[in-house]
Amino acid sequence: MYAITIPEPGGPEALVWAEVDDPVPGEGEVLVEVAASAVNRADILQRQGFYDPPPGTSPYPGLECSGRIAALGPGVSGWSVGQEVCALLAGGGYAQKVAVPAGQLLPLPQGVGLREAAALPEVVCTVWSNVFMIAHLRPGETLLVHGGSSGIGTMAIQLAKALGAKVAVTAGTKEKLERCAELGADILVNYREQDFVEEVRQATGGAGADVILDNMGAKYLDRNVRALAVNGRLAIIGMQGGVKGELNIGALLNKRGAVTATSLRARPLKEKASIVASVREHVWPLVADGRVRPVVDRELPMPRAADAHRLVEDSGHVGKVLLVTP
Repeated sequence: MYAITIPEPGGPEALVWAEVDDPVPGEGEVLVEVAASAVNRADILQRQGFYDPPPGTSPYPGLECSGRIAALGPGVSGWSVGQEVCALLAGGGYAQKVAVPAGQLLPLPQGVGLREAAALPEVVCTVWSNVFMIAHLRPGETLLVHGGSSGIGTMAIQLAKALGAKVAVTAGTKEKLERCAELGADILVNYREQDFVEEVRQATGGAGADVILDNMGAKYLDRNVRALAVNGRLAIIGMQGGVKGELNIGALLNKRGAVTATSLRARPLKEKASIVASVREHVWPLVADGRVRPVVDRELPMPRAADAHRLVEDSGHVGKVLLVTP
């Protein structure tokens, strides 16, 4: 088969479409013929040499895919060859085939095309696990999403609105904020021109955000705590703004707030399977009835992964950028 390889870490040009050995499904795994994958920030970090795949997993980038089951490994039941699926991966999505633990498979959602389904697994599992399973966002509460026009952001807006929450977003352009509003965002903050702390407080009558989904890390840590409501929960899922920040414990105590930080890729298989099962139970019906949809900016042929990485690094997209297998 062919896959995107990274012979040496570097810029987008480090991504090389090359012939490699086919994967073989092991115990409890299925082999998927990949129709499409999607670009995530973690793929960029891996390309740069900052985020190695977990031991024993595929060396190729790609944390989600869609496709058809080509073979079942030993001990797998409940799935069939030829079935259309999408999957959460620890790596290997930028390839023509990938071996996937059966617990990380999802049936294709009703009403979603095979290629566009590749835009769902990573963002849905990230948002559902952090915002709902850990931070327990409830109907009537306010969620603040940083990077509202990103793949994560566009999914967080839709899920929160579908389940009865109010949504605030930050983004860097008027056009991106307009797209967020189309998805249901209630409070729009241009982070280049406005202070999200003051904007969110003003829009909530001084209360603040009950849950904040943050991809920035250190740069926003102090302001996120100030933007929290009493009993607020800050969920950190990224570090685009740095890895070391100063936390005002007094301010956090006054808010009776909680800070969590999680990553999805390196979690044990059992934990990933639990998240995927919860997504199938709670989110897939929302996708089936149209209340939640994948947001795809564009599709590119997988050999052009370098162009896709440049686009995502420049933040020149809304939603997900897909890589389609030739």
